[in-house]
Amino acid sequence: MGCCIPLFAQTKADDIKTFTLNNGMKFLVAEDNSIPNANMYLFYKVGSRNEHPGITGLSHFFEHMMFNGAKKYGPKMFDQTMEFNGGANNAYTTQNVTVYTDWFPVNAMETIFDLESDRIASLNIDPKMVESERGVVLSERSTGLENSPWNMLSDALNASAFQEHPYHWTVIGYETDIKNWTKEDLEQYFRTYYAPNNCVVVISGNVKVDEVKRMAEKYMAKIPANTPPKPVHLVEPPQTGERRVIIQKEVPSPYLMIGYHTPEATNKDYYSLSILNAVLSSGNSSRLYSELVDKKQLANMVGSDFSESFDPNLFTLYAIAAKGVKEVDIESAIYAEIDKIKKDGITENELQKIKNQKLIEFYAQIETINGKSNNIGTYELFFGDYRKMFDAPAEYSKVSIEDVKRVASQYFNKSNRTVGILKSNVEE
Repeated sequence: MGCCIPLFAQTKADDIKTFTLNNGMKFLVAEDNSIPNANMYLFYKVGSRNEHPGITGLSHFFEHMMFNGAKKYGPKMFDQTMEFNGGANNAYTTQNVTVYTDWFPVNAMETIFDLESDRIASLNIDPKMVESERGVVLSERSTGLENSPWNMLSDALNASAFQEHPYHWTVIGYETDIKNWTKEDLEQYFRTYYAPNNCVVVISGNVKVDEVKRMAEKYMAKIPANTPPKPVHLVEPPQTGERRVIIQKEVPSPYLMIGYHTPEATNKDYYSLSILNAVLSSGNSSRLYSELVDKKQLANMVGSDFSESFDPNLFTLYAIAAKGVKEVDIESAIYAEIDKIKKDGITENELQKIKNQKLIEFYAQIETINGKSNNIGTYELFFGDYRKMFDAPAEYSKVSIEDVKRVASQYFNKSNRTVGILKSNVEE
């Protein structure tokens, strides 16, 4: 761990330079000359939580459409131009955000600005292209559900755990919505959510902030702002009893997923829950792995997930049963491990080990320009300020055994959980 800290010491909160264009597009720049390359991450504040029945799946659909041609660079030209200039790109859509990532040699930065400004300012929502991509997304949806029991199970779990909040539907959307979006739906959604004032751009690498600013003014400043999107006002009411959902699908052994409602990223309990997540499932010495896989051999795999989110979301635990094991036995064993933490807390040794892990992970992430951009953007959007990224090590170090015990007792209750089971034969 010691080896990483001096490297980190080179990047401090004040090293991140920020500016905002008149149209509201915010830029965060991390100059890093340890590498000849750079990247650009564009965080759009739009995900499936911004949709409603009738247009579910549109956020993910635009992730496809953004590569299909605009005014200056036609269909397929975005990727071709990027590759010709030695660059590469990717994109992803979640419940909360849509993120586009570009990596490139520094001398190609102007081309990258040109490419990105072209598709933000004048994406071509061509009816033929829309139909072609609609087919791609429908096929992606059916393949994803057919081939992945996890997709099927997590979709059903969310749909049951969230009755009012938009986390109820899947990121990919409902099949009948995908088939019925109109050109007007697409144009309105694009204007609203792909406006420059709904975007945060992070650039890391061998760049100079003045040069980034010059290019941002040249390429992005002329794109007009739009009326800010309406805030998502739906709040999930407190759950008042356990919910259970059972799915039948041919699988060699049962799948289990348990979701507990937990708060959003800005909540004071975020770091304690993050440590609890690591205690339960980080590595072979974690509580769930050592008990359910190693000792009792009840599960082939077991894990948990707790991620940052704009609104209160789910802390999930999941497992696949070992051959011949019933899901009820795994479920009981998971609750037994949770009850131990509620009753006795965790050990000082466990807490220290997780804190050290978090520290090493943190420094390792921001050593690379990718980790830097991703973390800066994540903290800016989910925690309200990129500077909070630099507070994270101190926030983790503050978490006590009592804090971990308290959050386990507070959130991991029967009335606050939804249980999903996927198995081959459902008993009558």
